[in-house]
Amino acid sequence: MSTPPLIRTLGLARRYAMGKTFVDALRGVDLTVAPGEFVALVGPSGSGKSTLLHLIGGLVRPTGGEVWVNGLELGRSSDAELVAYRRDTLGFIFQSFNLLPIKTAWENVAVPLMLAGTPLAERRARAHELLEQLGLGRRANHRPAELSGGEQQRVAIARALANRPRLLLADEPTGNLDSRTGGEILDLLQRLVREEGLTMLLVTHDMGVARHAERIVHLRDGEIQSIEEPGAPTPEPERDQEASELDPAASNMRSLTGRLSNRVRWG
Repeated sequence: MSTPPLIRTLGLARRYAMGKTFVDALRGVDLTVAPGEFVALVGPSGSGKSTLLHLIGGLVRPTGGEVWVNGLELGRSSDAELVAYRRDTLGFIFQSFNLLPIKTAWENVAVPLMLAGTPLAERRARAHELLEQLGLGRRANHRPAELSGGEQQRVAIARALANRPRLLLADEPTGNLDSRTGGEILDLLQRLVREEGLTMLLVTHDMGVARHAERIVHLRDGEIQSIEEPGAPTPEPERDQEASELDPAASNMRSLTGRLSNRVRWG
């Protein structure tokens, strides 16, 4: 008997109101992602790739269709269920790291544990364990401004792993890094998917980054144009524009990080 998919979307759609007009950011997307799979979403600006990531992350709700993750239909879930889903099932990795500047590396890693009500001693131990695993054991007491870009992204990855998620969602995780450091981060993510049994969905405009994935989903105008399997011919890369795809979804990402910052209290 085959393993059920971790992610399944059925006719997934998202429409935004832009003044008196409407923009269809996603149009009837059908996609499945198996447990332990590494999938890249690629396409030009406005293609719907970030909107799809935000829908799977429970940051925005669909206006049509269904999105199932780990047996939960996100579109019909309550706000409380979505909070629990993001806390217990997901790990987010952002392009801009989104670390709290006044907190040390280990304190940043411990934020999801604090929000989950984990006692201070346990969250400190878990944070140090993860930083050691990612090669930052000696940098645990340094603040973000004292770390390189690659080190900050490793802290962000450790934070994403803190609550032992099943699914990692990465939005341009190497976008602010040089090519060598970006390659190291991608190698690290590949290793985590393989060794920890994680599932990862990565948004990128860079085909060099996308080729680290097992499958590449090409989107355009809110629809899946093709799905590239290993060994299949590689389409010409699309040139992306610099910007988030849709302000409402990106705003929710920033709002989520802001709420984390406001709620941090250390014991």
